[in-house]
Amino acid sequence: MQSHLWTQSAWLRSYYFGRAIFSIAWVAAAVLFSGQAGLAAILLVLYPAWDAVANLADARVNGGLIANPSQTLNVAVSAMTALAAIVAVGHSSYAVLAVFGVWAILSGVLQLVTGVRRWRDYGAQWAMILSGAQSALAGGYMISRSIGTVAPTILDVAPYAGFGAFYFLLSAIWLVARARRSARA
Repeated sequence: MQSHLWTQSAWLRSYYFGRAIFSIAWVAAAVLFSGQAGLAAILLVLYPAWDAVANLADARVNGGLIANPSQTLNVAVSAMTALAAIVAVGHSSYAVLAVFGVWAILSGVLQLVTGVRRWRDYGAQWAMILSGAQSALAGGYMISRSIGTVAPTILDVAPYAGFGAFYFLLSAIWLVARARRSARA
């Protein structure tokens, strides 16, 4: 059992580092390609699609979809968001930001639930819980901006992804430090 927990903890560290690296790269690409509608559209579809794949992989490693209902829902929500983003990109930037706002709220609540559930086994979930709560708040902000008068761009989504990268990186570092302390004990 102890070996299983170490394996799960090692997975979680790698998973969080991978999520952070993807989000950092996505933000950099969003800033770099913000003026190019076609590439920005691809990025706006890619972000929730990646989230769906990442949550699916994590749920499978941690007991499967049935054992992880919040992640199972997050896979579905993120996959539907990727499809909605395809439609929204063809409609307007306001629609895109509204789609991302709804997604941020739903995925944030589901991430918060997953973090609370994992707290007992792995610790260091406070950053993921905080990230989930902040995601839900950011979603409300994005929705309010989507009904504004200033046309949104991909740069209105980039800070959301940037904060996600920060929290994933913080969680990964926290788990690495925790593992090192445990190894010394």
